Amino acid sequence: MEVAFRGVRKVLCVAEKNDAAKGIADLLSKGRMRRREGLSKFNKIYEFDYHLCGQNVTMIMTSVSGHLLAHDFQMQFRKWQSCNPLVLFEAEIEKYCPENFVDIKKTLERETRQCQALVIWTDCDREGENIGFEIIHVCKAVKPSLQVLRARFSEITPRAVTMACENLTQPDQRVSDAVDVRQELDLRIGAAFTRFQTLRLQKIFPQVLAEQLISYGSCQFPTLGFVVERFKAIQAFVPELFHRIKVTHDHRDGVVEFSWKRHRLFNHTACLVLYQLCMEDPRATVVEVSSKAKSKWRPQALDTVELEKLASRKLRISAKETMRIAEKLYTQGYISYPRTETNIFPRDLNLTALVEQQTPDPRWGPFAQSILERGGPTPRNGNKSDQAHPPIHPTKYTNSLQGDEQRLYEFIVRHFLACCSQDAQGQETTVEIDISQERFVAHGLMILARNYLDVYPYDRWSDKTLPVYERGSCFQPSTVEMVDGETSPPQLLTEADLIALMEKHGIGTDATHAEHIETIKARMYVGLTPDKRFLPGHLGMGLVEGYDSMGYEMSKPDLRAELEADLKLICEGRKDKSVVLRQQIQKYKTVFTEAVAKAKKLDEALSQYFGERAEVPQEEAIYPAVPAPVRKCPQCNKDMVLKTKKSGGFYLSCTGFPECRSVMWLPDFVLEACRDESVCPVCQPHPVHRLKLKCKRGSLPPTMPLEFVGCIGGCDETLREILNLRFSQGPPRACPPASQPSGYLQASQSLNRMDSSQHSHPLPPDTRQPRPLKALARNLPPATAAGENDSVVCNCGQEAVLLTVRKEGPNQGRQFYKCPAGSCSFFLWASGSRPDPPSSAPRPPGGSLGRPPGSGNRPGGVGGPGDDSGGGTSCLCSQAAVTRTVQKDGPNKGRQFHTCAKPRAQQCGFFQWVDENVAPGASGAVPWPGGRGFWSRALARRWREHPRAPVHEQESAGQLLRPGVHGQETAEMQPLPPAWTHPPLLSSGQRRVTGRCFYSSLVSRRSCLPRTKRPFTPGSVGRGCVWPACVKESRSDCSSRRPPCAWAPSDHATAEAQELLGSPQRPCSRCGSSCGLRGRRDFSTDILRRRRNAAKWLLL
Repeated sequence: MEVAFRGVRKVLCVAEKNDAAKGIADLLSKGRMRRREGLSKFNKIYEFDYHLCGQNVTMIMTSVSGHLLAHDFQMQFRKWQSCNPLVLFEAEIEKYCPENFVDIKKTLERETRQCQALVIWTDCDREGENIGFEIIHVCKAVKPSLQVLRARFSEITPRAVTMACENLTQPDQRVSDAVDVRQELDLRIGAAFTRFQTLRLQKIFPQVLAEQLISYGSCQFPTLGFVVERFKAIQAFVPELFHRIKVTHDHRDGVVEFSWKRHRLFNHTACLVLYQLCMEDPRATVVEVSSKAKSKWRPQALDTVELEKLASRKLRISAKETMRIAEKLYTQGYISYPRTETNIFPRDLNLTALVEQQTPDPRWGPFAQSILERGGPTPRNGNKSDQAHPPIHPTKYTNSLQGDEQRLYEFIVRHFLACCSQDAQGQETTVEIDISQERFVAHGLMILARNYLDVYPYDRWSDKTLPVYERGSCFQPSTVEMVDGETSPPQLLTEADLIALMEKHGIGTDATHAEHIETIKARMYVGLTPDKRFLPGHLGMGLVEGYDSMGYEMSKPDLRAELEADLKLICEGRKDKSVVLRQQIQKYKTVFTEAVAKAKKLDEALSQYFGERAEVPQEEAIYPAVPAPVRKCPQCNKDMVLKTKKSGGFYLSCTGFPECRSVMWLPDFVLEACRDESVCPVCQPHPVHRLKLKCKRGSLPPTMPLEFVGCIGGCDETLREILNLRFSQGPPRACPPASQPSGYLQASQSLNRMDSSQHSHPLPPDTRQPRPLKALARNLPPATAAGENDSVVCNCGQEAVLLTVRKEGPNQGRQFYKCPAGSCSFFLWASGSRPDPPSSAPRPPGGSLGRPPGSGNRPGGVGGPGDDSGGGTSCLCSQAAVTRTVQKDGPNKGRQFHTCAKPRAQQCGFFQWVDENVAPGASGAVPWPGGRGFWSRALARRWREHPRAPVHEQESAGQLLRPGVHGQETAEMQPLPPAWTHPPLLSSGQRRVTGRCFYSSLVSRRSCLPRTKRPFTPGSVGRGCVWPACVKESRSDCSSRRPPCAWAPSDHATAEAQELLGSPQRPCSRCGSSCGLRGRRDFSTDILRRRRNAAKWLLL
């Protein structure tokens, strides 16, 4: 040991409770410890210097508060309605640190980093060993090289803790494994049966059990079974009449009553005949007079079960309260460890010193002194030993306790002194008489030495004096009479009786008896009579009778007793942990399956107490199926399952939510999705299941079927691009994927194949360089999915703050969102946002969207004569922008901005503040124009080079998205592939309608912007359709409002039709407007050909 401790300078010591840590540190340091605070205010840190294993080290003593880690199911199984309870027998279980213990865990991690060794000072029982391994797990995760040792002790006294330090051992993994098995089985069995009972019975008896938790436990139910069994025995008891003969003799030294040796007869005639024979000659003859020594045994050494029983009977303190007080007395150093199965004092325990400590007390001190004077303590031992702790005994004298603490401490002291004393001695006299050949007996007692009774008032042994009778003498009895009696039923169980039955049948342990009893009381399964006896309630009776009627005696102790026996074998190393776990799970799973199949018997049993029951719902409705795992999460390696959003879309969610927020969204055009049994042989980590998908018509390339089986693991590049598959940490904000019901245009990564040889308008060479993508996202309001988080996020990615306009003016009192740090120019009106004041130029539907107040295509009040060049900045027309100054009164007065140099009616809509942090001349990425889409020249060039490859680009402003199907067109009117556009900016409260018309494939030869502004000019031909940019003043789903065609600006549709088709569209049959979609049914082949030719600009 000394060799192993070389180089150790600091040793971390961890006790089970703070009081124990404080007491141990105080004893080892001899009162010279230094206290400091830990991260948990309930668990202090005590430092002191100590000579350990031949080394001078600094001991750092701290504590936990019981179990540091807990077992629970993975997140997808924790909700009661998440799965069929049968699944819980196989569901994956994880160990985690509860939130209220995180500070303790952090303290251990912090202190471990500066220590080289760890000594476990938890209680030396099963639970303490398991807590020790939890501490080891946490500490070794921080420092794997940490040396780990175990201190074994049974009391917090100077001698005990010093001996523990001198005899450090290794922790016992087998004992900890037994606790892990018990905890896992209790969780699985309890959760499965509790959910089954509660969910079912709440629906069947809603008037009585709607708010009742109906729990089940493998110890809890046998405990309830003992109470119900005793109650039913009393109910079933039929009293019987019996008869006996009683004889009394009035002696000058007192009245003596003689008992009939036959005791009693149930046959009245037989007893009457014998009585008449006695009455014929009622003279009594003494046939036997005997005397023998009689002893009353002193109590055995005290173990936990006896402490609970005796405290309940003698002190009227419940078992739970008894153990709470005993734990406190132990941590204060007044008694030895109170959780022990041993009733044999070890030979090396110095009992004389313990007795000497009690001599100062005026109540039992003289008796303790008499023990020492008569040769010292001679304890009466039992026959049980757990090889871990001695029997419960006092370790230190105190007279400062109060209340029940003082009463329990006094009981433990008196019991210890009585055990170390002598048995009470007496002389018993027996006189036997004969009357007509019927024998009668009288007993007397003379106490010769009270011994232990002098200090142990909880036992009584009283004298019963008999007169002197001589053998052969005769006397005339005073009375000879025949008396009747009646048998009586057994009494209801007391807490002591119940604990005795639990111990006899192996239900629970000495440490858990009180807990199980309190549970059945808290669940209202049993109640207490005025004399503290257990009486079963209606719910408890119904549950026991229901399960018994199924044929499985779940209220009987057999199943749990087998488990307790197996746990002992694990501790002894005679049985493997995994074998016991597998066998017990299968056993209880079989019982559970049968119980569910015969659940109506449970309903019938309870209906006897609760009245008429409701109709039983289908099992599938009560217990939904658990989603099968599709693949492993790339973040935490837990299962990812396919789920359905409230809005109807699909997504893959990590079962580790909320700790892990990894998610993969499927686009909205996926109508159906389910896991296929086939597994992708390529994707890792294995297995990655394929998905069966059904998509909306027109959402996929013509070469792809609408229903197919595909892999989403990433091996299928085409499918990944078409579905826009990617992992994200929660709902996307700036650019939601198509699976979110946002107003942005949906993503698509496929186009119809076109003949590239039929182009006639080649694109000019691209001379502009890409600009920092951050500029694209300026003032972009956050998009949130329906039913998801709706918080507003600024361009910095932080949650925006909500402010109110205080300055006098038209916007006074209006609320708006702004960047909390002021590091970006984000601005958004909170609700009911109005468009910017109209200027002389017409504006697209929805106004100038997503811009700060005072901005627009050309802000009102700007100066014209003083315009100058934009300093190298290019507008959307690829021409040099001009710089102008805001002249209108307001917060932006005097501020300069760049705008298009063309006349107002022909401007491209470019706008940029001069003082924004954008590099001059970086014109490849223009500031986002309100209400417009955007086509990247770089993407266009890439598309020309790879015409058949889908495009997938992620820019800071969001994904490239396309519109969805606008209407249900006929076969000859199917639209061509849509143009690629960025999601247009919206003002607060507005969403984009996901529409698509027959001209959505048209792309501008220059900037590829959709045409959204008037007046219409011939030069605008081919820029694209306004349909993808229609604005709706609502956040609800577009299909829930009105027909999509009614949202189109009819003037634009008419102008576009005139230019491209040569004649105006006739009015729509649904909305009455010239939308150019619903009402048109006379498209000719020539018109379709002209439309296709125009669309081929995309491939140039």
